[in-house]
Amino acid sequence: MWTALHRRIRSGLRYKLLALVILPSLLALAATLGYAFYWVNAYTLDILRANVKDNLALARHALREVQQDYQTQLKQLADSESFRALLAAGDGAGVQRALRRLHQEKGFAFVHLTGLAGNWLHEPAGAPSQSSKPSPLTDRAARGLAGGALELFQFADLMREGALLPARADMAPRALAAAPAGLTEQRALMLRVVEPVVDRQGRVVAVLDGAVLLNHDNGVTDAIRARAFSAGAPEAREAMVALLLDRTRIGSTGAGAVGGQVSIELRDQVMGRGDTWVGRDLIGERWFISAYGPLFDVHGSRIGMLQVGLPEDAFDASHRRAAALLLGIFLAATLIAAAVALRSARSVWRPIEKMTAVVRAMQAGDDQRIGPVRAPDEIGELARQFDLMLDQLARRNQELKRAAATLEIKVTERTWELETKNIDLEQTIRLLEQTREQLLTAEKLSALGVLSAGVAHEINNPIAVIQGNLEVLAAELGDAAKPVEREIELIAHQVDRIRHIVTSLLQFARPADSMAAIVEIDVNRVVGNVLPLVGHAFKKKAIVLHTRLHASGVIRINQYELEQVLINLLLNAANAVSSGGRIEVETDDCDGGRVAIRVRDDGAGIPAALLTRVFDPFFTTDPRHGTGLGLSVSYGMIRRYGGDITVESTVGMGSVFQLWLRREPIMADAAAARHAPPPDDWRAALPLETPEADHERHDKVG
Repeated sequence: MWTALHRRIRSGLRYKLLALVILPSLLALAATLGYAFYWVNAYTLDILRANVKDNLALARHALREVQQDYQTQLKQLADSESFRALLAAGDGAGVQRALRRLHQEKGFAFVHLTGLAGNWLHEPAGAPSQSSKPSPLTDRAARGLAGGALELFQFADLMREGALLPARADMAPRALAAAPAGLTEQRALMLRVVEPVVDRQGRVVAVLDGAVLLNHDNGVTDAIRARAFSAGAPEAREAMVALLLDRTRIGSTGAGAVGGQVSIELRDQVMGRGDTWVGRDLIGERWFISAYGPLFDVHGSRIGMLQVGLPEDAFDASHRRAAALLLGIFLAATLIAAAVALRSARSVWRPIEKMTAVVRAMQAGDDQRIGPVRAPDEIGELARQFDLMLDQLARRNQELKRAAATLEIKVTERTWELETKNIDLEQTIRLLEQTREQLLTAEKLSALGVLSAGVAHEINNPIAVIQGNLEVLAAELGDAAKPVEREIELIAHQVDRIRHIVTSLLQFARPADSMAAIVEIDVNRVVGNVLPLVGHAFKKKAIVLHTRLHASGVIRINQYELEQVLINLLLNAANAVSSGGRIEVETDDCDGGRVAIRVRDDGAGIPAALLTRVFDPFFTTDPRHGTGLGLSVSYGMIRRYGGDITVESTVGMGSVFQLWLRREPIMADAAAARHAPPPDDWRAALPLETPEADHERHDKVG
């Protein structure tokens, strides 16, 4: 039977058409159903993960609302006229009754009335302590600021509140395997809220300090679930909300979940890196799609986790219904499509069978003709217009080739126009960015000018007093001052340098106000004079200093300004290196009668994205060591004499700051010199570093 059926299919067109119609439909049905089931499952899981992540955010907001509720309870008591009357009358018993009522009715683990120093007020005799655990919350409340946050209470902190509180907080961690005998968690996670108590004149006279114990307290998690999930939603009944201290669940809406522990890997991802973890989670005997997020205490440290989970089995029934409905739709669509295809196929195989019969008759020697085909469809036209169709197809191919060539030319032209406009747009954007940066710098410099005038006035007066008294001191001591003559000269020199620094600051902010004195100086001598002035910074870190002073001759520049620039670069290098680091100072002669000074360190380096901003006013990578003005001032000073400052840095390897100085300065407008490029590109002709050590000096400072 199968052989005869196979022969019929191979020899009959109609059977092949039937097979071509039915088999692809069956294969398409199987493939489509399989993909649809996979897609529905994957899409549902993605939706569950997205929902549980959104629910985690809602739960975090709900936790803040619960905190606000407890805060409101304290505020209502603090603002009540009856409570203020008790405080005014000094009725300690009445105050304690009000606190006990709040403690019992609202679920507080403790509620105290404390003084501004944190001591308990109106406590009964025999209280275990005189104050609760110190907290930034109570300090702020003493200044009139209410607030609340999570806090971690150790065993000793719980004992201060009462001998029974540690037993209420005691947890026995229950990991996936059985926990070791005797392993307990004696810490407690507390939701602490404080409220200042003010008198009728608005002065803070006391603080209401209360806390809710979250260990074993499912009321908070139930409140979070009720607020985070819409009322009446299917997942609201099955959803799980849990609070974890470190990796142990201390409170949960799920039965039997308290005391369970999560994996160390999950804890490290959430509490170690501060990420949100979303995935499948086995809790008890049920699988959940859970999301874990970090919990922060009053100090901003991660101390626990907040978990929201949706059970997978709650969605199985909806999966099955969706799959059955999808299968029914596909089966019905396939049957309808097969019936329509079979009906249409009959109009195809009948003309073809007639043409096949004519061909077989011709092969048998029967001189027959196909004759006119009455079918009005494409099969009828096939016998009549086949050759004409081939000619038309050739003409259409030629037309398509010509159209494609024309289209390619037009696309090339439009592409060139777009590229040109993009280049113009990029240039315009860069010009706007440069203009904006210059405007910001101008605003900063304007403010700095006003500040500098006041600073110069205030600093120059005490400088004059110091100089005058120093001269009087030297004159009065006479020969007795000779043992400290060097120190007196150094003080006088540094006082004079302070005056010049203030003058330089004024020149940076308002460069047209004054002009620094230019003298001939020996670069190597200036470097040697500056190194003792920064010795204290090198000594603190035991920094190793190397100097290679190869420059010869003299240059014309203001000595105090050059010293200020070198001190700034050396102190920046000292701040950048770690203890025992290395700093190198080099001087070299350059072509064209120029001198180069390099300060190299092996510190942490500067990221490439910040290199273009290091000379901007007020920009600094470490606000602890300055205001970000030193390099900008140095840059303006050097550029005013026609020189330049450059920086090269590699993260993790160190930085090199280089001064390029002319032997004969070319004075420029200082305000414009800060932003203009160097007058010519003469740095390319500078010599490379040489290994000669004839002038090398190796010092270890500290």
